[in-house]
Amino acid sequence: MKPYILVVDDEPDIRDLVKDILDDEGYDVAVAQDGETARQSVNARRPDLILLDIWMPDIDGISLLKEFTEAGLTSPVVMISGHGNVETAVEATRLGAHDFIEKPLSLGKLLTTVQSVLEKTGHTGAQQVPDKQASAMVYNPVGKSVMMQNFRDQVKRVAGFDTWVLFCGESGTGKELFAHYLHENSNKKHGPFVSVRVASLLGDDPAKRLFGSEENGKIEEGYIEKANGGTLFLKDVADLDLSIQAKLLDVFIARSFKRIGGQERIEVNIRIVAGTKVDLQEAVKAGRFRDDLFYRMNEIPLYISPLREHREDIPELVHHFVDLSVSESKLAYRKFNVAAQNWLRNYNWPGNVIELRNLVQRLMMMGDGGEITVAEVEAAVMLQSPDQVLEMPTDFSLPLRQARERFEKTYLEFHLQEAGGNVGLVAKQAGMERTHLYRKFRALEIDPKKMK
Repeated sequence: MKPYILVVDDEPDIRDLVKDILDDEGYDVAVAQDGETARQSVNARRPDLILLDIWMPDIDGISLLKEFTEAGLTSPVVMISGHGNVETAVEATRLGAHDFIEKPLSLGKLLTTVQSVLEKTGHTGAQQVPDKQASAMVYNPVGKSVMMQNFRDQVKRVAGFDTWVLFCGESGTGKELFAHYLHENSNKKHGPFVSVRVASLLGDDPAKRLFGSEENGKIEEGYIEKANGGTLFLKDVADLDLSIQAKLLDVFIARSFKRIGGQERIEVNIRIVAGTKVDLQEAVKAGRFRDDLFYRMNEIPLYISPLREHREDIPELVHHFVDLSVSESKLAYRKFNVAAQNWLRNYNWPGNVIELRNLVQRLMMMGDGGEITVAEVEAAVMLQSPDQVLEMPTDFSLPLRQARERFEKTYLEFHLQEAGGNVGLVAKQAGMERTHLYRKFRALEIDPKKMK
């Protein structure tokens, strides 16, 4: 998405000249002839850069800069003046201006300053394009099964149409991943991808967080405005409050919205993608979801199959998550042996792909040795006895040593219970010498006698 620049100057010749130059350089440019027009433009769409003249008929640029700053505007500002002096430049800088250009304008200086400020502040437009190598690993859905290949092809076909999409499926099937995949294959791929967990909107004025607000001259952007030019993903859309559903439907119909407390409608060019783990038709019947919004969203419903229906993809997914753990978390490489992979293929995966990802990460973090065995996998997944369920540690804020100790304690207690307290069997299962195992019991405060 091209950087959006607002040029504020009371001289028509200067405005038109600057606009033509920046247009030719590939920027998206708007102009304003005075302070009031500038306010309206900023309220309608947040610029990536403002070129602001100091002398204007209704308000001086320094005062307008101060007003913008106090209202919470984060767009970088470059001041322009034919009467510049050191004091004015210092005052503008103190109030937050990034640079200062004098008239008559040097076109070379203008373009250099614009490019420099946009790069320094991360408003080049390119910052919204993810690293292609990273996105290939993180956002490309893994799986060579016919089911997965067909579904990827289906998502890519849908991506070519600028319409709302509804991803349906059980928890953990990867709805957000596929929403991102759709975004990366759409004509909005250079725009932002904004993901919103609907449950996080509940409570503290959710409408303001979604639509933004205007209060006492201060503007707060909402998620819809932040997603302008790109994709907005609403996770668990069934949790939306009915009043917000009505406002969202209005965005779909009008392609514009009002901030909470605002008067002017703001045009938006976004694609809304939603995810749901519940049957929205049932939610409609129960009065929890608007039927008109459902029919809009359900224009292109895409169902993501649970992992148990394409088990043949599990080995590739395991390798993928191992690689991610090594590259992103800098963990030591560990390999799942064939028996462990076969066990994983036969597990039912109620938490689907997310459960598998978390399992791989836990085993990579907390295990020892280069190979991951069936015993480790069983301990991590099953972890239960007839009268007690042993919970896996999931607090990743712990230091690695403490987290490993928690895992080892759980692992050994599980196998002691399975072996009826027989230390010899546990030593064989764990591949440890008895003397080493007894030292481990003492260190972890495990009493084998209590397991008989």
